[in-house]
Amino acid sequence: MSQAPPPGGGETPAHPDLASEQAYLDHVLVSLEESRRRALELRKMVEVGRGGTEQARFERDAITESIATRLKELDVGDATLCFGRIDFAEHDDGEFEVYSGERFYIGRISVSDAEQNPLVIDWRAPVAAAFYRATGLHPMGLAQRRYFISRANRLVGIEDERFGSDLASLGVAGPSQALLAALEAPRAGRLGDIVGTIQVEQDEIIRAPLSGVLVVQGGPGTGKTVVALHRAAYLLYTHRFPLEGQGVLVVGPNRLFLGYIELVLPSLGEAGVELAILADLVDGVRIRGGDKPLTATTKGDLRMVEVLEAAVADRERPLREDLVVGLGVRFLRFTVEDSRRLIADTRRRFGRHNAGRRFLEARFFEALTDSSSAELEVADVRAQLRDTIEVREALEWMWPVLTPAHLLHDLFGSKALLRSAGRGLLSRAEADSLHRPRSTHADDVVFTAPDGPLLDEAFAILGPKPGRKDRDDVRTYGHIVVDEAQDLSPMALRLLGRRSLSGSMTIVGDIAQSTGAWPHDDWDEVLTHLHHRREPRTIELTVGYRTPGPIAALAARVLTEAAPQLTAPAAVRVDGDEPRFERTSTEDLTATVVRVAREEQVVVAPGHVAIIAPNSMVERLAEAMTSAGMSFGIANRNGLEQPLTLVPVSEVKGLELDATVVVEPAAMVEEEPQGMRSLYVAVTRATRRLSIVSARPLPAPLQP
Repeated sequence: MSQAPPPGGGETPAHPDLASEQAYLDHVLVSLEESRRRALELRKMVEVGRGGTEQARFERDAITESIATRLKELDVGDATLCFGRIDFAEHDDGEFEVYSGERFYIGRISVSDAEQNPLVIDWRAPVAAAFYRATGLHPMGLAQRRYFISRANRLVGIEDERFGSDLASLGVAGPSQALLAALEAPRAGRLGDIVGTIQVEQDEIIRAPLSGVLVVQGGPGTGKTVVALHRAAYLLYTHRFPLEGQGVLVVGPNRLFLGYIELVLPSLGEAGVELAILADLVDGVRIRGGDKPLTATTKGDLRMVEVLEAAVADRERPLREDLVVGLGVRFLRFTVEDSRRLIADTRRRFGRHNAGRRFLEARFFEALTDSSSAELEVADVRAQLRDTIEVREALEWMWPVLTPAHLLHDLFGSKALLRSAGRGLLSRAEADSLHRPRSTHADDVVFTAPDGPLLDEAFAILGPKPGRKDRDDVRTYGHIVVDEAQDLSPMALRLLGRRSLSGSMTIVGDIAQSTGAWPHDDWDEVLTHLHHRREPRTIELTVGYRTPGPIAALAARVLTEAAPQLTAPAAVRVDGDEPRFERTSTEDLTATVVRVAREEQVVVAPGHVAIIAPNSMVERLAEAMTSAGMSFGIANRNGLEQPLTLVPVSEVKGLELDATVVVEPAAMVEEEPQGMRSLYVAVTRATRRLSIVSARPLPAPLQP
């Protein structure tokens, strides 16, 4: 490979093509701006002349939307537009013969000149695959691959890889300088794209077929999250129809995580992907906070499907005594046995509870009418009796119209109902763990995160209320990306399965980071709860890009105890600072954390530093940092907007920072449901430096 400026600076001879390539990129930028100008002019032309026929208005709106979409695609901001070039060999008689002698610039979006000659090829186009996948052993028809090292759109270095040389044919080339420069750049508090430095094993995942379930297992720093987001962008580009209409959904573990990743897809030209947490997928209720371990574990268990079915069945009840109502001088009767037969008949006819209410009402008034020897009309009986208190109470007793919120509110507010629905399914302790005080009304309830899948299951059992114009089923998507999927309960996975239109999903996570109430030991456990029409595919990312070698070595020791069945990723960056250990006393713990955090800020400026603490210590540390006059944010309130952020260990998963200060590891191990796995997460967040501050003895894997 030819030389390029090292990431940290230093004098290196300029590449002979640097000036000519910069001139080409400048031409591309001028052409991009011209494309934006033409699109803006088209939009102004469409906006002229309102009104007209409905067909004309429809066409105008469609054109306007198309232009707006194109304008979004053409707006790359300060992001690097073009990041490399591929030159195909002059004579290739294989599958790449069609490209023989061709040269393509690969970039963030496609750009053409005024004559529609392509200047830059979109990174997702089929021909661009060679830029990411070509190796010395499999050059894919290339004679040369060129990497651009840029700051925004100013070219500062060029790195060439020529195929056919002895080194390339052996396939032993190391990481490119472009990759190392990207890895060592300061973090900005938001996840950035890797479109210019996608590696071979990552590209295989991004371009994998749309159909079926793809599982991506990846340790810390392997890029699994950003790869999954690039896959969403690639699938939308490649399968614009039908995915644009069907929708693409990305599900993350919490709002901090969504805020961290929210800029990746727009930077790739895809602003139409929906980002959500599980709670966002349940309509009509407020969901906030969590539950105690036993409660969360119970709510996530598949037995809750039968519990909810039993709870609904408990609300489909025969009358306790015969109903006798007066109608003029007559008395009409509906017996307990009548009610028992009617309920059984309604159950046979209707799979969803609320759909049976109208049928039951109709048969109820028919039975009342038939109970009289006089000639009565059912419509008259119904009109005269339906609003009487006795009839309304009887109907509500036999077959009430229920919403998911009302069902759960009533069920969880009564130990008797819980024990009845859980009989033979839940232990006494499990049933009692679900109980909580009743609110005045179900609409006042703030449900917890583990309630979300139960509310969704309840809707599947109940169906919509009669007469509602709401859609009869939940919103579905053509493709779903699920990140940190290793923590999802069976009930949560069941919820996601309902959102999948065709079973096309990308499931991303790391079994070693399974730290929630439902830890999984392998992906087969997860896949058991997802309905898949095709055999799922599993791909493992084995190379760690984020974590420097010395930190990766320490993390590997923690992994041995946290998940001994897994192998730690191989670190690309062998060098780096050794982890720093600060021992202190209990009394001086917070002061030591403040001091170390300040020192780390100086070292990694302008990068980001996170103090990762046990949940129980967050408020105490916040008070100490405030007293010390430090400017900082708290992750679950401010995201990563501040250069210094205090992050509870329960919410740090998926984030990456330049430096991290891990506080009191022993407390993390004690407090978290999967303590050693939570510690593994904590020590693998840093891209440059790791400090560990402790007053208590360190867990065994961290000891010298």
